Amino acid sequence: MYWSIIGMALRLSTFFSIFRFAKPFGASSTRIMSSDRAIIFKLTDDQKKNPFFLESKVALEMTSNSKDASGESMAQDSKNTLASSLYKSVPMISLKPPQFLKKPEQSKDSYKDDPNLPVLTMPQIGFGTYKVGIVPTSASSAKSAVANEAPKSIERTAEECVADALDVGYRFIECAQFYMNESEVGKAIAKSGIERKDLFLCSKVWTTTIEQGPQAVEEQLERTLADLGIDYIDLYLIHWPVPGKHVEAYKTLERLAKDGKIRGIGVSNYAWEDYLELKEAGVENLPLVNQIEINPFLYRKNTIARFAEEGVVLQSYRSLRDGKAFDDPTVLKVAQSHNRSAAQILGRWCVQKGFIYIPKSVRKDRMVENSKVFDFELSDEEMEELDDLTTESAIETFGNLYRKVRQ
Repeated sequence: MYWSIIGMALRLSTFFSIFRFAKPFGASSTRIMSSDRAIIFKLTDDQKKNPFFLESKVALEMTSNSKDASGESMAQDSKNTLASSLYKSVPMISLKPPQFLKKPEQSKDSYKDDPNLPVLTMPQIGFGTYKVGIVPTSASSAKSAVANEAPKSIERTAEECVADALDVGYRFIECAQFYMNESEVGKAIAKSGIERKDLFLCSKVWTTTIEQGPQAVEEQLERTLADLGIDYIDLYLIHWPVPGKHVEAYKTLERLAKDGKIRGIGVSNYAWEDYLELKEAGVENLPLVNQIEINPFLYRKNTIARFAEEGVVLQSYRSLRDGKAFDDPTVLKVAQSHNRSAAQILGRWCVQKGFIYIPKSVRKDRMVENSKVFDFELSDEEMEELDDLTTESAIETFGNLYRKVRQ
């Protein structure tokens, strides 16, 4: 009887979700996601005429967990209910692949002239693993830091935190060599029972490795694959544009992608001038994404617009500003009007702009809270109010930090 009631509730929830999540992005995100290399999946045949509708991934997980005609149990186990509630509501971002992209099951020689190359898709929300389980040296003072220096441990392990994130329903896990916890992430993935094809895994190669040259970059990729327990990475990023070295490193990633070890290449912390260096160097396949800090307190409109025009999707880190803006009066006012938390307002601003949103927490309840950003919408006036939180001083501070790290 209990499962019958739950089963009916979930079926009704699935039905209504189809309509609840069929909402367009705001005007700003429309520009960002309308390039020829990045689109938003559509929901219905009618909405296919509008490229700015979200796709709700309803029924994919729910169907597999429903009762059959004989009345057998709806769910494989109770934890699927929590996970599917997030999984069904997350829109997928589609990145048109570079020509070297191949299906993991294809042979190394069969993809080059394949007219039916798969589209690389990723959830619009991911779970970040920076300072999860281990606290590395601050990136702003780590130009010469070595990624195997002794880390500072914290109370919960990365394995425990990532296990919670997967249990909640996150399927995009954001990693990096610099985070020093990829082996722990790999343990959580292995124990989760989630199929590899249902995960989107991203990692980044750190500056000290880039400085050592192509062989070191290749060796680090192999180490990341081994630590995560996988044979290919969905998205691999240059963590910082190391002067005089990042173009060579990027071309190394292109070669590794042709071997099937990388499905998509991106960059992180790239200014427009860094991107131009890649273009001028004649790289074959320009970055699919650029991961930079984006939030209402650091909203670099000009930089974002330039990358959008190039078809580069923006991934946001520090979307929640490490909790330092949760008491901001403007954020709190908007939060109160929607009966939401400050974190959810900042997250909603991010996804409504069309950015990839990567929150992180070591607490499971906050993982759930951070994910609940797809079932409400901010008004144009509220979006503008939040946009205006970026000050000239914030832009100047960022510029100084960028120049310091890049020296």
